[in-house]
Amino acid sequence: MMQNRTHTCNELRLEHVGQKVKISGWMENVRMVGSNFAFVVVRDFYGTTQVVIESEDLISQVKGINKESTISVEGTVRARSNPNPKQDTGEIEIVPEKIEVLGRCRYNELPFEINRSREADELQRLKYRYLDLRNPAVKKNIILRCNVIAAIRKAMMEHNFLEITTPILTASSPEGARDYLVPARKHPGKFYALPQAPQQFKQLLMTSGFDRYFQIAPCFRDEDARGDRSPGEFYQLDMEMAFATQEDVFAILEDVLPPIFAQYGTYNIASTAPFRRIPYLESMEKYGSDKPDLRIDLIVQDISDLVQNTEFGPFAPGNVVKAVAVSGCDLTRKHVDKLCTDVEVQAGFKPYWFRMDENGELAGGVAKFLGSCKEALTERLGLTPGTLVAVAAGKHDDAVKTAGVMRKMLGNACPDHMDRERYEFCWIVDFPMYEIGEESGELEFCHNPFSMPAGGLEVLLKAERGEIDPLTITADQYDLVCNGVELSSGAVRNHDPEIMIKAFEMVRLGEEDVKKKFPAMYNAFCYGAPPHAGIAPGIDRMVMLLSGEESIREVIPFPMNKNATDVMMGAPSTVEQKQLDELHIAVTACEED
Repeated sequence: MMQNRTHTCNELRLEHVGQKVKISGWMENVRMVGSNFAFVVVRDFYGTTQVVIESEDLISQVKGINKESTISVEGTVRARSNPNPKQDTGEIEIVPEKIEVLGRCRYNELPFEINRSREADELQRLKYRYLDLRNPAVKKNIILRCNVIAAIRKAMMEHNFLEITTPILTASSPEGARDYLVPARKHPGKFYALPQAPQQFKQLLMTSGFDRYFQIAPCFRDEDARGDRSPGEFYQLDMEMAFATQEDVFAILEDVLPPIFAQYGTYNIASTAPFRRIPYLESMEKYGSDKPDLRIDLIVQDISDLVQNTEFGPFAPGNVVKAVAVSGCDLTRKHVDKLCTDVEVQAGFKPYWFRMDENGELAGGVAKFLGSCKEALTERLGLTPGTLVAVAAGKHDDAVKTAGVMRKMLGNACPDHMDRERYEFCWIVDFPMYEIGEESGELEFCHNPFSMPAGGLEVLLKAERGEIDPLTITADQYDLVCNGVELSSGAVRNHDPEIMIKAFEMVRLGEEDVKKKFPAMYNAFCYGAPPHAGIAPGIDRMVMLLSGEESIREVIPFPMNKNATDVMMGAPSTVEQKQLDELHIAVTACEED
């Protein structure tokens, strides 16, 4: 027996009728019936229990207690005369003999109604997150998160992975995002960095002789928020395997994730092994995205050659024209125009459209320009009466991006073309090793500089000699995508110092640069490193998918807002001058929030 309760608020049933019990929780609601009768609902972590007060003294006491105060109730369980089948404890109620206030709520008005907190303004929810979390609908996502992490840990250990924690205070490393820096008091002018990921440490563990590593790793990146990305910190299932190939990594996650998604997900259907493997370039051309939602059966098709001789300017030779055909589409003209506006807002480029009417004629939108190519379009796109065709035109990358947004929005708008109630995984493979930087105009790493180039040293030497275009080099790198959400990136690592130096020389960095930027890893690899590979699916994104939430903040216990501010704790905040002096820091300019 616990000090403040004999049972939880979701435990009592008909078999407890007649027993003396004690429950504790928050006073969720009070309903007075006349002057000598009241119903009180008590809520704890587990559920709710109804308390029926028939004593004038206790009614007088309850009237002085604000809602959301924590109370304990001692009394006798009895059967309800009017059971509530929607409530787990709906067949019983407690007739109290004693009510004690354990923690008084000192405010008559709450920032929001607890059970409707999700309807409140987000700023209020984040400021009073401890009240928001009292809402069972909010709390269930955090419980789900706990259960998912426990299931992941169990599955990884069953696959002989060791959970090893890596440092939080480390050195700044050029990994793509901005670091959070921590001043070093004992080393004036120097800084630690919070890890953007345990990337180097997990590779060093492989070099140290550990065979399989994982951890539920906190990662810190000073980047802007999105619906699927929280600013500041996030967590990932970080894993690495020695003497492993890409297929070894795939096999582990294809065994670990589907049962977890099927058991804990909003939908109970998940892809089984093997997941589809889609080359990056094919994914971009076929789906307009490197994170395709495969629940949508629509594909992007190129019609540039068919329409280049029309009189419509955007279809002129030199432009790329992409089309998404949607059969059996009954969207109204108003709906289509709204969809086109939404696509333009999201993609930044205007889409076009036409449809095949019930008579088999092209109509609406840009149809008047397409008469000469009707037969060719009908054959390539498989047009039938009722088919809507959305079209993107422009430079290659712009057309592809716009087509990808069109495909996704049309899939959501047309239920017959999207099987929503499932989790559809795929691997995106064969990523480009290099790209031309938008700002520099020169060759840069496309993604992870630690990835092994497909073809190893030989392909790098061919590029160096001018025998091949370095932009055609692919990396042994892969992304895991589920329902259009990128869960993680991974790679077979470049563990050979000679290949590593040559890879960096391609982007104008020499051996000394590699030694300076990655001293521990470079030196460790010089002592004989095993081939190794890994990946790191995001925990927050996984739980967001499983819960069916649209925002990642709904699955994080204490999230920051979009401006990376913790409005509940008041972080970031100013500090005392004494603290700055100890750290040898001078604040030279400061903008008021």
